Amino acid sequence: MQNSEALSLSFALLATAGELVRRINDGVAARGHEGKSAYGFAFTRIAAGGATVSDVAAHLGVTKQAASQLVDELVRKGYVERRPHPRDARARLLVLTELGWASTRAAEEAAAEVVREWGAVLGEAEVRELGRQLLRIAPKGPIRPSW
Repeated sequence: MQNSEALSLSFALLATAGELVRRINDGVAARGHEGKSAYGFAFTRIAAGGATVSDVAAHLGVTKQAASQLVDELVRKGYVERRPHPRDARARLLVLTELGWASTRAAEEAAAEVVREWGAVLGEAEVRELGRQLLRIAPKGPIRPSW
């Protein structure tokens, strides 16, 4: 592949990812929740059985202080609650509230709408194949926002 082709592919992937995030955020907002990508990236970690602030910080690739500020905002807005940690008396376990789960479902619905639109353009089989191929090259680990 020529450098120019590689650059075009890179731009197409970046533009598609950016548009997907924007559309998910807009879809979350249209469903009555705050469409902030930082919220969604944090929800992804918290939804997986709860998390500590340190877990959220590591997941987002930010300092513990920055994660703590985000968590404070999520708690204040009713998306997350702090509970006693079952194995560490010094830590607090963060869990999604019903509002947090509703926001997560709204993001899933918005993402599905976008992917269905891709299917209308490319065909469902092509979108499934695209998904399989991207999973082969996608890095493992958390999906982080590009701050």
